[in-house]
Amino acid sequence: MGTFIQLVVDGLAMGSIYGAIALAIVLVNQSTGMINFAQGGMAVLSAYFAYALLGMGLPLILAILVAVAISFVLGALIERLLMRRFESGDPDTAVVVTIGLLTLITGIAGMVWSYNNLQFPSLFPPDSFSVLGAAVSWRSLGTFLTIAAIMVLLQLMFQKTKVGLALRAVADNPKSSAFSGLPVGRLLMIGWGLAAALGAVAGALVAPRLSLTPGMLDGALVYALAAVILGGASSPIGVVFAAWLIGVLENLAAVYVPFIGHDLKIAVPFVLLFMVLLVRPQGLFGRKTVVRV
Repeated sequence: MGTFIQLVVDGLAMGSIYGAIALAIVLVNQSTGMINFAQGGMAVLSAYFAYALLGMGLPLILAILVAVAISFVLGALIERLLMRRFESGDPDTAVVVTIGLLTLITGIAGMVWSYNNLQFPSLFPPDSFSVLGAAVSWRSLGTFLTIAAIMVLLQLMFQKTKVGLALRAVADNPKSSAFSGLPVGRLLMIGWGLAAALGAVAGALVAPRLSLTPGMLDGALVYALAAVILGGASSPIGVVFAAWLIGVLENLAAVYVPFIGHDLKIAVPFVLLFMVLLVRPQGLFGRKTVVRV
Protein backbone atom coordinates (compact mmCIF):
# COMPACT_ATOMS: atom_id res chain seq x y z
CA MET A 1 0.00 0.00 0.00
CA GLY A 2 2.84 2.38 0.82
CA THR A 3 4.38 1.80 -2.63
CA PHE A 4 1.06 2.53 -4.35
CA ILE A 5 0.58 5.80 -2.45
CA GLN A 6 4.18 6.83 -3.17
CA LEU A 7 3.66 6.19 -6.90
CA VAL A 8 0.46 8.28 -6.87
CA VAL A 9 2.16 11.14 -5.02
CA ASP A 10 5.15 11.13 -7.39
CA GLY A 11 2.79 10.92 -10.37
CA LEU A 12 0.86 13.97 -9.20
CA ALA A 13 4.14 15.87 -8.79
CA MET A 14 5.25 15.02 -12.35
CA GLY A 15 1.74 15.64 -13.66
CA SER A 16 1.90 19.14 -12.20
CA ILE A 17 4.96 19.80 -14.38
CA TYR A 18 3.07 18.64 -17.47
CA GLY A 19 0.04 20.66 -16.37
CA ALA A 20 2.07 23.87 -16.02
CA ILE A 21 3.10 23.74 -19.69
CA ALA A 22 -0.35 22.55 -20.77
CA LEU A 23 -1.99 25.57 -19.13
CA ALA A 24 0.22 27.95 -21.09
CA ILE A 25 -0.63 26.09 -24.33
CA VAL A 26 -4.35 26.36 -23.52
CA LEU A 27 -3.99 30.07 -22.84
CA VAL A 28 -2.58 30.68 -26.33
CA ASN A 29 -5.18 28.37 -27.85
CA GLN A 30 -8.04 30.17 -26.10
CA SER A 31 -6.62 33.52 -27.21
CA THR A 32 -5.60 32.79 -30.80
CA GLY A 33 -7.09 29.40 -31.71
CA MET A 34 -3.67 27.85 -32.39
CA ILE A 35 -1.27 25.48 -30.61
CA ASN A 36 2.08 26.99 -29.64
CA PHE A 37 4.78 24.32 -29.87
CA ALA A 38 7.38 26.86 -28.70
CA GLN A 39 5.76 27.18 -25.27
CA GLY A 40 8.25 24.87 -23.56
CA GLY A 41 11.20 26.76 -25.03
CA MET A 42 9.73 30.09 -23.94
CA ALA A 43 9.33 28.74 -20.39
CA VAL A 44 12.95 27.59 -20.34
CA LEU A 45 14.13 30.97 -21.61
CA SER A 46 12.18 32.65 -18.80
CA ALA A 47 13.90 30.39 -16.27
CA TYR A 48 17.25 31.49 -17.69
CA PHE A 49 16.19 35.13 -17.28
CA ALA A 50 15.47 34.43 -13.61
CA TYR A 51 18.81 32.60 -13.28
CA ALA A 52 20.66 35.61 -14.73
CA LEU A 53 18.84 37.97 -12.36
CA LEU A 54 19.83 35.74 -9.44
CA GLY A 55 23.44 36.10 -10.56
CA MET A 56 23.02 39.87 -10.32
CA GLY A 57 22.13 39.53 -6.64
CA LEU A 58 18.33 39.74 -6.75
CA PRO A 59 16.37 37.64 -4.23
CA LEU A 60 14.74 34.52 -5.70
CA ILE A 61 11.12 35.70 -5.52
CA LEU A 62 12.00 39.10 -7.02
CA ALA A 63 14.06 37.48 -9.79
CA ILE A 64 11.10 35.28 -10.72
CA LEU A 65 8.66 38.22 -10.70
CA VAL A 66 10.94 40.29 -12.93
CA ALA A 67 11.38 37.29 -15.26
CA VAL A 68 7.57 36.96 -15.43
CA ALA A 69 7.27 40.63 -16.42
CA ILE A 70 10.02 40.31 -19.05
CA SER A 71 8.37 37.17 -20.42
CA PHE A 72 5.01 38.94 -20.73
CA VAL A 73 6.62 41.68 -22.85
CA LEU A 74 8.59 39.13 -24.90
CA GLY A 75 5.47 37.03 -25.58
CA ALA A 76 3.53 40.10 -26.69
CA LEU A 77 6.39 41.16 -29.00
CA ILE A 78 6.63 37.66 -30.53
CA GLU A 79 2.92 37.81 -31.38
CA ARG A 80 3.13 41.36 -32.75
CA LEU A 81 6.33 41.06 -34.77
CA LEU A 82 6.32 37.39 -35.83
CA MET A 83 3.14 35.38 -35.33
CA ARG A 84 0.73 38.05 -36.58
CA ARG A 85 2.13 37.60 -40.08
CA PHE A 86 0.89 33.99 -40.09
CA GLU A 87 -2.24 33.99 -37.88
CA SER A 88 -4.60 34.90 -40.73
CA GLY A 89 -3.09 32.36 -43.12
CA ASP A 90 -2.83 28.58 -43.21
CA PRO A 91 -2.92 27.22 -39.60
CA ASP A 92 -0.33 24.59 -40.55
CA THR A 93 2.12 27.33 -41.48
CA ALA A 94 1.70 28.97 -38.06
CA VAL A 95 2.36 25.63 -36.36
CA VAL A 96 5.58 25.16 -38.36
CA VAL A 97 6.63 28.68 -37.36
CA THR A 98 6.19 27.85 -33.66
CA ILE A 99 8.32 24.72 -34.12
CA GLY A 100 11.01 26.84 -35.75
CA LEU A 101 10.70 29.34 -32.90
CA LEU A 102 11.26 26.51 -30.40
CA THR A 103 14.47 25.51 -32.21
CA LEU A 104 15.65 29.15 -32.31
CA ILE A 105 14.98 29.75 -28.61
CA THR A 106 16.75 26.52 -27.61
CA GLY A 107 19.77 27.46 -29.70
CA ILE A 108 19.94 30.99 -28.26
CA ALA A 109 19.70 29.67 -24.69
CA GLY A 110 22.46 27.14 -25.35
CA MET A 111 24.68 29.76 -26.99
CA VAL A 112 24.29 32.28 -24.14
CA TRP A 113 24.18 29.99 -21.09
CA SER A 114 25.75 26.77 -22.50
CA TYR A 115 24.20 23.31 -22.53
CA ASN A 116 25.51 22.35 -19.10
CA ASN A 117 23.16 21.54 -16.24
CA LEU A 118 22.67 24.56 -13.99
CA GLN A 119 21.27 24.49 -10.47
CA PHE A 120 18.21 26.65 -9.97
CA PRO A 121 17.03 27.24 -6.38
CA SER A 122 13.53 26.22 -5.34
CA LEU A 123 10.85 28.46 -3.87
CA PHE A 124 9.98 25.65 -1.48
CA PRO A 125 12.13 23.83 1.11
CA PRO A 126 13.63 20.49 0.04
CA ASP A 127 12.42 18.65 3.16
CA SER A 128 9.79 15.89 3.06
CA PHE A 129 7.01 14.72 5.31
CA SER A 130 5.16 11.40 5.57
CA VAL A 131 1.54 10.81 4.48
CA LEU A 132 0.18 7.25 4.84
CA GLY A 133 3.67 5.83 4.43
CA ALA A 134 4.57 7.97 1.40
CA ALA A 135 7.28 10.64 1.45
CA VAL A 136 5.92 13.95 0.13
CA SER A 137 8.37 16.78 -0.48
CA TRP A 138 7.36 20.36 0.17
CA ARG A 139 8.65 21.15 -3.32
CA SER A 140 6.21 18.71 -4.93
CA LEU A 141 3.34 19.89 -2.75
CA GLY A 142 4.10 23.54 -3.50
CA THR A 143 4.21 22.87 -7.25
CA PHE A 144 0.94 20.92 -7.06
CA LEU A 145 -0.89 23.67 -5.14
CA THR A 146 0.50 26.44 -7.35
CA ILE A 147 -0.65 24.73 -10.55
CA ALA A 148 -4.07 24.01 -8.99
CA ALA A 149 -4.46 27.69 -8.06
CA ILE A 150 -3.43 28.88 -11.54
CA MET A 151 -5.84 26.37 -13.10
CA VAL A 152 -8.77 27.78 -11.10
CA LEU A 153 -7.79 31.39 -11.83
CA LEU A 154 -7.54 30.74 -15.59
CA GLN A 155 -10.90 29.00 -15.65
CA LEU A 156 -12.49 31.93 -13.82
CA MET A 157 -10.77 34.42 -16.12
CA PHE A 158 -12.10 32.79 -19.29
CA GLN A 159 -15.63 32.40 -17.91
CA LYS A 160 -16.19 35.41 -15.65
CA THR A 161 -14.04 38.35 -16.81
CA LYS A 162 -14.42 40.70 -19.77
CA VAL A 163 -10.82 40.12 -20.86
CA GLY A 164 -11.24 36.34 -20.81
CA LEU A 165 -14.51 36.44 -22.74
CA ALA A 166 -12.98 38.85 -25.26
CA LEU A 167 -9.98 36.54 -25.75
CA ARG A 168 -12.30 33.61 -26.42
CA ALA A 169 -14.36 35.67 -28.88
CA VAL A 170 -11.23 36.70 -30.79
CA ALA A 171 -10.03 33.09 -30.96
CA ASP A 172 -13.42 31.88 -32.24
CA ASN A 173 -13.97 34.58 -34.87
CA PRO A 174 -11.47 37.45 -35.21
CA LYS A 175 -13.39 39.21 -38.00
CA SER A 176 -16.70 39.28 -36.14
CA SER A 177 -14.88 40.40 -33.00
CA ALA A 178 -13.32 43.29 -34.91
CA PHE A 179 -16.73 44.31 -36.28
CA SER A 180 -18.04 44.24 -32.70
CA GLY A 181 -15.44 46.80 -31.68
CA LEU A 182 -12.99 44.52 -29.87
CA PRO A 183 -9.29 45.48 -30.21
CA VAL A 184 -8.27 42.19 -31.82
CA GLY A 185 -4.57 42.96 -32.22
CA ARG A 186 -4.19 44.13 -28.64
CA LEU A 187 -6.05 41.10 -27.31
CA LEU A 188 -3.84 38.72 -29.28
CA MET A 189 -0.78 40.39 -27.79
CA ILE A 190 -2.27 40.08 -24.29
CA GLY A 191 -2.99 36.38 -24.84
CA TRP A 192 0.57 35.60 -25.93
CA GLY A 193 1.96 37.79 -23.15
CA LEU A 194 -0.09 36.03 -20.48
CA ALA A 195 0.93 32.61 -21.83
CA ALA A 196 4.61 33.61 -21.76
CA ALA A 197 4.22 34.91 -18.18
CA LEU A 198 2.57 31.66 -17.16
CA GLY A 199 5.42 29.80 -18.86
CA ALA A 200 7.86 31.78 -16.72
CA VAL A 201 6.10 30.55 -13.58
CA ALA A 202 6.19 27.00 -14.94
CA GLY A 203 9.90 27.25 -15.72
CA ALA A 204 10.68 28.52 -12.21
CA LEU A 205 8.73 25.62 -10.70
CA VAL A 206 10.23 22.94 -12.93
CA ALA A 207 13.90 24.02 -13.07
CA PRO A 208 14.75 23.05 -9.45
CA ARG A 209 13.36 19.56 -10.05
CA LEU A 210 14.92 18.81 -13.45
CA SER A 211 18.00 21.11 -13.43
CA LEU A 212 18.20 24.02 -15.89
CA THR A 213 19.22 23.12 -19.45
CA PRO A 214 18.02 24.41 -22.87
CA GLY A 215 16.17 21.13 -23.50
CA MET A 216 14.79 20.87 -19.97
CA LEU A 217 11.13 20.77 -21.04
CA ASP A 218 11.38 18.88 -24.35
CA GLY A 219 10.03 15.67 -22.83
CA ALA A 220 7.49 17.48 -20.67
CA LEU A 221 6.18 19.30 -23.77
CA VAL A 222 5.19 15.97 -25.35
CA TYR A 223 3.21 15.00 -22.24
CA ALA A 224 1.73 18.51 -22.01
CA LEU A 225 0.44 18.30 -25.59
CA ALA A 226 -1.08 14.90 -24.80
CA ALA A 227 -2.77 16.45 -21.74
CA VAL A 228 -4.14 19.31 -23.88
CA ILE A 229 -5.71 16.89 -26.34
CA LEU A 230 -6.89 14.49 -23.64
CA GLY A 231 -8.38 17.13 -21.36
CA GLY A 232 -9.75 19.39 -24.09
CA ALA A 233 -7.97 22.45 -25.46
CA SER A 234 -10.80 24.70 -24.27
CA SER A 235 -10.63 23.70 -20.59
CA PRO A 236 -7.83 24.74 -18.18
CA ILE A 237 -9.30 22.45 -15.52
CA GLY A 238 -9.51 19.61 -18.01
CA VAL A 239 -5.88 19.77 -19.14
CA VAL A 240 -4.54 19.88 -15.58
CA PHE A 241 -6.64 16.89 -14.53
CA ALA A 242 -5.48 15.08 -17.67
CA ALA A 243 -1.85 15.91 -16.83
CA TRP A 244 -2.28 14.56 -13.29
CA LEU A 245 -3.96 11.44 -14.70
CA ILE A 246 -1.08 10.89 -17.14
CA GLY A 247 1.54 11.33 -14.41
CA VAL A 248 -0.16 8.86 -12.07
CA LEU A 249 -1.00 6.21 -14.68
CA GLU A 250 2.48 6.13 -16.21
CA ASN A 251 4.01 5.66 -12.76
CA LEU A 252 1.59 2.87 -11.86
CA ALA A 253 2.01 1.16 -15.24
CA ALA A 254 5.81 1.25 -14.97
CA VAL A 255 5.68 -0.76 -11.72
CA TYR A 256 2.56 -2.90 -11.95
CA VAL A 257 2.39 -3.77 -15.69
CA PRO A 258 5.26 -6.22 -16.38
CA PHE A 259 5.74 -5.67 -20.13
CA ILE A 260 5.82 -1.87 -19.85
CA GLY A 261 8.40 -0.98 -17.20
CA HIS A 262 10.16 2.37 -17.01
CA ASP A 263 11.42 2.22 -20.61
CA LEU A 264 7.99 2.01 -22.26
CA LYS A 265 5.92 4.09 -19.84
CA ILE A 266 5.97 6.98 -22.34
CA ALA A 267 3.44 4.96 -24.36
CA VAL A 268 0.88 5.12 -21.54
CA PRO A 269 -0.49 8.63 -22.24
CA PHE A 270 -0.84 7.87 -25.94
CA VAL A 271 -2.71 4.63 -25.33
CA LEU A 272 -4.98 6.54 -22.95
CA LEU A 273 -5.35 9.30 -25.54
CA PHE A 274 -6.38 6.81 -28.22
CA MET A 275 -8.97 5.18 -25.98
CA VAL A 276 -10.55 8.46 -24.86
CA LEU A 277 -10.65 10.08 -28.31
CA LEU A 278 -12.54 7.10 -29.71
CA VAL A 279 -15.37 7.96 -27.31
CA ARG A 280 -14.95 11.75 -26.89
CA PRO A 281 -13.04 13.35 -29.81
CA GLN A 282 -13.22 16.75 -28.07
CA GLY A 283 -11.41 15.41 -24.98
CA LEU A 284 -12.64 14.66 -21.48
CA PHE A 285 -13.60 18.26 -20.63
CA GLY A 286 -13.67 19.85 -24.11
CA ARG A 287 -16.67 21.38 -25.82
CA LYS A 288 -18.19 20.00 -29.00
CA THR A 289 -17.82 22.31 -31.98
CA VAL A 290 -21.19 23.00 -33.58
CA VAL A 291 -21.28 24.46 -37.08
CA ARG A 292 -24.53 26.17 -38.06
CA VAL A 293 -25.45 26.15 -41.75
